[in-house]
Amino acid sequence: MAGRVKWVTDIEKSVLINNFEKRGWIQVTENEDWNFYWMSVQTIRNVFSVETGYRLSDDQIVNHFPNHYELTRKDLMVKNIKRYRKELEKEGSPLAEKDENGKYLYLDFVPVTYMLPADYNLFVEEFRKSPSSTWIMKPCGKAQGKGIFLINKLSQIKKWSRDSKTSSFVSQSTKEAYVISLYINNPLLIGGRKFDLRLYVLVSTYRPLRCYMYKLGFCRFCTVKYTPSTSELDNMFVHLTNVAIQKHGEDYNHIHGGKWTVNNLRLYLESTRGREVTSKLFDEIHWIIVQSLKAVAPVMNNDKHCFECYGYDIIIDDKLKPWLIEVNASPSLTSSTANDRILKYNLINDTLNIAVPNGEIPDCKWNKSPPKEVLGNYEILYDEELAQGDGAERELRSRPGQPVGPRAGRSRDSGRNVLTTWK
Repeated sequence: MAGRVKWVTDIEKSVLINNFEKRGWIQVTENEDWNFYWMSVQTIRNVFSVETGYRLSDDQIVNHFPNHYELTRKDLMVKNIKRYRKELEKEGSPLAEKDENGKYLYLDFVPVTYMLPADYNLFVEEFRKSPSSTWIMKPCGKAQGKGIFLINKLSQIKKWSRDSKTSSFVSQSTKEAYVISLYINNPLLIGGRKFDLRLYVLVSTYRPLRCYMYKLGFCRFCTVKYTPSTSELDNMFVHLTNVAIQKHGEDYNHIHGGKWTVNNLRLYLESTRGREVTSKLFDEIHWIIVQSLKAVAPVMNNDKHCFECYGYDIIIDDKLKPWLIEVNASPSLTSSTANDRILKYNLINDTLNIAVPNGEIPDCKWNKSPPKEVLGNYEILYDEELAQGDGAERELRSRPGQPVGPRAGRSRDSGRNVLTTWK
């Protein structure tokens, strides 16, 4: 080994630092020569900015893609998925097939969403079709549940409109952009409580797309039992699963942190709903993740110095349909419980084993295809090169009447699930 990896981070979290020190890596400052920089999204903006950025050398890697926000900003994620659907439709792809009501059969995985202020009039039109529905408003650039609220009346957002009579929506320079989405008011409940899934997905390259799913995700539960009652729309302990909010609830449990492993969820669903529908649900979750990554791949700056570990937030409704809510560029590395600390330490350990082969000074020209022995708790979710080599998509298209959805055309590669039809 030519030398030890020199590391920098601007995120002072023990699960990071302990992993760097365990490898015998050397801490340096950002002004010194470094090989590995685990940085915040604010810092990555500076590294790649035209004014303040600098050229990275072949032995330097960082933990974000330059324009990760194409996936991790709520408004841009939706915009890119909508564009992706339209492109597939234009190509006549079977993946863009719709049902008799005009809904996508395989690509209907984000709730109906509009950007505010830009889409205000479109939103009003949609709202009036079903005036009893509930919508959720979120600021585009914030996390941890900040700035989120629920509405079920147009008057509740009229304060953003200067002229309520004409419903013309005029943005004020002081107002930040929001997304407004149809609220999933029939979530799957366990013990009467709403929950969501936090799943970790590592992308080593976007072109070709290669991504890995971390097997040890978890569910985050609300502390108060769910009710769709309009009288509880303001009670965030009922509606938002974010730990940053729930930890302030009276019923928050500091031992388990209101969390459940994905494996526990799977066992619970297999015993209450059956193995087949549970497998289908998880196949569909994997499908959503791959399709969302494919949606942003064409616009993502696939810089060879970059990898990224995303935190996917998924909600399951009472029909066992999964919905993509958002994707986080910097999933929390704060540990709320002892199990949480172990999970996040192992997550970083396994991520580093893939991103920095053998813990040696990186060479960003490597093919980013590590042997399966080093994957740890990651499993390959999609490998574009393998998928194209299989030709499964061509075979699928030549057989009318065959399923094209999440469970179609699976192949096994050395015991790993490689999803091969998602072109």
